[in-house]
Amino acid sequence: MDFKKLIAYQKSFDLAMNIFELSKKFPKEETYSLTDQIRRSSRSVCANISEAYRKRRYPKHFVSKLTDADSENSETNTWLDFVLECNYINKDAHAACVNEGIEIGKLINYMINNPGKFGVSADN
Repeated sequence: MDFKKLIAYQKSFDLAMNIFELSKKFPKEETYSLTDQIRRSSRSVCANISEAYRKRRYPKHFVSKLTDADSENSETNTWLDFVLECNYINKDAHAACVNEGIEIGKLINYMINNPGKFGVSADN
């Protein structure tokens, strides 16, 4: 299977693109701080999932990269809270992104707790 078929990858990619579109409206003074940070962390979630899938031959590497993805997902959630408090997005947009992040976190944790279902062999 291709990593792009993983639901966690697809949902995290979609969230990163949604955040990218939302962040286009952030003030210019946020370009190198908030805008850059939230774009990087949200994109890193799906990037780490793709890396984890390619390292699935090595169980510890697989779990480590997924843990990185989960951490980046949590970081994105924190930046979303800042975005809301700074009034750069409304409560509905914030709730939609946060809820999607929660779903992504559940999917990532499922992968961490069930590596054998993703082609990880315990023999390595």
